[in-house]
Amino acid sequence: MRRLSQFATLAALAFLLLLAGPAVAASKMDKLQANQYAWSGAIRWGDFEGALSLIDPAHREANPVSDLELKRYEQVQITSYRERGSTADKKGGVAMRDVEIGVVNRHTQAERTVRYREEWRWDEEDKNWWLTTGLPNLWDGE
Repeated sequence: MRRLSQFATLAALAFLLLLAGPAVAASKMDKLQANQYAWSGAIRWGDFEGALSLIDPAHREANPVSDLELKRYEQVQITSYRERGSTADKKGGVAMRDVEIGVVNRHTQAERTVRYREEWRWDEEDKNWWLTTGLPNLWDGE
């Protein structure tokens, strides 16, 4: 009888762990969506300094953004930010999202569209998704 009780307890525990597995995966994907939403919001509102906090710390260290570069971002107004496709490999811990960004130069009032690919990686240690591609180049082709 005691063994049956232990078996039932172990079976219940195993069942709970099986249920928790998808919840952990879902929370990982929820975190990706939350970070992508925060990133797109920061870009849409021209908060490029705030967007820097979502960039992979190793990338920020290897590619620091100067004050002059940040001033250049102040010369543009973002008019749109549209997702054009995305993929995510939650087991591999990588995600990509293609976006189109509408940009207006504040001085010339010239508008253009810039395509940008976001590449995200899951950091198991920090339990966070980091953008590995840096700030978008809003002057590409100009």
